[in-house]
Amino acid sequence: MLRPKGRTMAKKARAKTRKYEDILYEVKDQIAWITINRPRVMNAFREQSLDEMIDAVKGTREDPSIAAIVFKGAGTEAFSAGGDFYAMKRLNWTNGAMWNDRMQGLAMAIRGVPIPVIAMVNGWCMGGGHELALWCDLVIASEKSMLGQTGAKVGACPTVGATQYLPRIIGERLAREMIFCARRFTAKEAAAIGLINKAVPERDLLSETLKWCETIKGHSPQTIRMTKKGLNAESDNMYGAWQHGMELLAHVWGSEESLEGMNAFLEGRKPNFQKFRMKNKRELESYLAGCERDLNAPPSMRKKKRR
Repeated sequence: MLRPKGRTMAKKARAKTRKYEDILYEVKDQIAWITINRPRVMNAFREQSLDEMIDAVKGTREDPSIAAIVFKGAGTEAFSAGGDFYAMKRLNWTNGAMWNDRMQGLAMAIRGVPIPVIAMVNGWCMGGGHELALWCDLVIASEKSMLGQTGAKVGACPTVGATQYLPRIIGERLAREMIFCARRFTAKEAAAIGLINKAVPERDLLSETLKWCETIKGHSPQTIRMTKKGLNAESDNMYGAWQHGMELLAHVWGSEESLEGMNAFLEGRKPNFQKFRMKNKRELESYLAGCERDLNAPPSMRKKKRR
């Protein structure tokens, strides 16, 4: 059955100029550019942002001439600071899956699309923003960029990619240091340890990214599709670890510690996590004292107090 030519043309136009609220999408010279367009919050993303990025990535399948996808952040300050705290503060055990499923959905869309996905990092690339870069096939960053996992400083947990991929990419010891100590890496340091592919001067970031794109355009799309599947095959086996990580994260959302960390960040103060250690100590001491008094037995079986 032949389709009306007008409908086909309209579909092609939509594929090149999809309209979104939180991101910008453009196809130019067979490359799909996805820009996180929230510079006022360092391109931190919320639920709508994740939905739009998923739609944009999946939408590239409608045009087989697209050779690669490039993610970038609007402005020059940040690629992405990760999740928007005003969004994450609203999460709890009940609704946390609404966020977690979107994060995993974007990761799976990036890994599943049959073309290379490039993260073009300029500026801050932190937390969930850094996990976004981890999901991508290639990462290039300007020399001024900083990459890190800051969850331990703000009461969040990088268990939707970072705990799974970082040990594979930079090694177990360095991954633990990066997460436990919230260590940040300059772009040059990140390139040296294999966390990213390349660090370049900011003025060369776009031109070097375009060189990658031109190289990819000149190569076999079939080979790229098959080898991407092959390269992902082993790490696809970490799906169980993803599910485990999302369940852990669901317990974190809405907790006193996560709210203390995020509120402290938003209020410009240092979080007081020490109070939770002391609270936990008091609760354990109370529990142990109860064991000494036989409170873990029926009243009729408890030892009588000596006078």
